[in-house]
Amino acid sequence: MLKIKDLKKVYGTTTVVNIPELTIEKGDSIGLIGNNGAGKTTLFRMILDLIRPEKGEVLSNDMNVADFEKWKDYTASYLDEGFLIDYLTPEEYFHFIGGLHDQNKAQVDETLSGLSEFFNGEILNKGKYIRDLSKGNQCKVGVASCLLQNPQLLMLDEPFANIDPTTQIRLKGILKELNREKQVTLIVSSHDLNHVTEVCQRILLMEKGKIIKDMQTDSNTLKELEEYFSVL
Repeated sequence: MLKIKDLKKVYGTTTVVNIPELTIEKGDSIGLIGNNGAGKTTLFRMILDLIRPEKGEVLSNDMNVADFEKWKDYTASYLDEGFLIDYLTPEEYFHFIGGLHDQNKAQVDETLSGLSEFFNGEILNKGKYIRDLSKGNQCKVGVASCLLQNPQLLMLDEPFANIDPTTQIRLKGILKELNREKQVTLIVSSHDLNHVTEVCQRILLMEKGKIIKDMQTDSNTLKELEEYFSVL
């Protein structure tokens, strides 16, 4: 589904991403981990064509994301609250996103009804604008808007960071079901090693812009990662 070839991004004299080659197959569930400054978010933004590399290319279903738009039809992402329209209510935003994907109000509302546990009574019918929600509830809105799009590729940057433990558990269940039942390709960046190893079957470890480990998740992965980060 995704192929990265000779991808490099430089800010000033610092190379923040340097990936000679990476392939992500359809149906993969990828956990992208690394300390602050490892290049994870920069990589996300290049995959989504939000910033351009100095060198190399990102291919989505063999299309260069910098040259074509078709990949946007099957890709959904939430990186931060900047992806939201903060002067709308959650309901207005959801119906706007649904409309972009040819869904009517009834179809959007049906999807939202299935997310009632995830929302935990904190999102809908509260009379608040998105800008007035907590960071955690803004994240819920962002994730839910991705789910409305029925994506083939879902990319989330730190989705567990600001949400409460109950919502974390529910989000993990949603992501695993999407990957297992619908073969949605997942790429999840997270500092939470427990969550990412539970959700993702493959872990990419980044350091100083490079992928230094590419491993399949097994019973020893969490311990191996904890040992790695404990000695840095």
